Amino acid sequence: MTVRKGKRLAISIQEHMAIDVCPGPIRPIRQISAYFPRLSPTSSFSEPLSPNQVGAPSALSPGSAGQRAAGGGGSLSAMSSMDTSIEIDSCDSDDNTSLGTLEFDLLYERATSSLHCTVLRAKGLKPMDFNGLADPYVKLHLLPGACKANKLKTKTVRNTLNPVWNETLTYCGITEEDMYRKTLRVSVCDEDKLTHNEFIGESRVALRRVKPDQTKHFNICLEHPPPLPSPTAMSTALRGISCYLREWETEQQRSLEERGRLLLCLQYLPPATDGDLKGEAKDRARGGLCVGVKRCAHLAAMDVNGYSDPYVKTYLKPDVQKKSKHKTAVMKKTLNPEFNEEFFYEISFSELATKTLEVTVWDYDLGKSNDFIGGVSLGCHSQGETLQHWIDCLKNKGQKVERWHTLTNELPGSTLQE
Repeated sequence: MTVRKGKRLAISIQEHMAIDVCPGPIRPIRQISAYFPRLSPTSSFSEPLSPNQVGAPSALSPGSAGQRAAGGGGSLSAMSSMDTSIEIDSCDSDDNTSLGTLEFDLLYERATSSLHCTVLRAKGLKPMDFNGLADPYVKLHLLPGACKANKLKTKTVRNTLNPVWNETLTYCGITEEDMYRKTLRVSVCDEDKLTHNEFIGESRVALRRVKPDQTKHFNICLEHPPPLPSPTAMSTALRGISCYLREWETEQQRSLEERGRLLLCLQYLPPATDGDLKGEAKDRARGGLCVGVKRCAHLAAMDVNGYSDPYVKTYLKPDVQKKSKHKTAVMKKTLNPEFNEEFFYEISFSELATKTLEVTVWDYDLGKSNDFIGGVSLGCHSQGETLQHWIDCLKNKGQKVERWHTLTNELPGSTLQE
């Protein structure tokens, strides 16, 4: 066909379709959300997006209209993922239309080191049962961390796509450092009594967005879990592998947090004068260290029923005479036990500077060896929060100093055997 110079080439819709359609096997249509960049919950929001992430991917059709659509929507998707607390119109969101929305509040209390999540309601959930309804419940999970150690769950609301919970779930032992680097995963699932529970949708909130002692309201669109993309080019494959390795290394570095938390209270009592001796105080006339085992939170499950039977042991080492062992009572079938027990070590202040306090948590098993859950070591040779707790105890004589500590799966100098 000959076209004169300066004239515009007109192509009919039939010819246009014949040009764009290429022979070959039929491939599944990708979701439109796959063409928009998605920030990882562990990545920093301040990192700039690369040109490959902002632009259209190589898997997009060669038509210029598709490229313009992908390029124009990239920045909007990145902005929406940074702030999910913005009110979202269900008419403008594909994810909202297909999966539904979830409304909840977050409150971090600095004084009690607790994070409260009040799950309010959900709207327009995806039907999961044959009757066109669902039996939804909400599940919380702190990332990174072990699933069983920090998973919280609401009640199940039957036969509805617009459930109302108004239920508050609380995490104890959450420090300000946790609020800065952890992410809360909020999932909505459908409960099935005869088969496995089905996943409806999720959303992930960086806890650094929540200010201490201030309630923050969220009304978010439920999304599919972050998929592992099937690369269509070698550069995409290498980029996916590098992201996977980086997340794997991060999980390995923080794997020690999976054992749980322990709330300890330390108090050094100076020697008392004769006029101050009353009742049980006479046993503490020389002064010494008072160790209070308050409670544990989010312990690792050691039994087949998904729970543990925890108890706590304390040692003040070096212990030549092996008389420093103290043990709390056993709390049955729980991952969040409350002990509220105190142990006293009669020791001078000068001797205490050379001692190390080892606290271990165990799972009691009848008729066989008890399982080690985790432990923490406090002394002048410790590091981080444990060292600071020990120093604050020595500096503030007569005062009780409470701290939450992360249990580690290895304790230096311990045999880890009951």
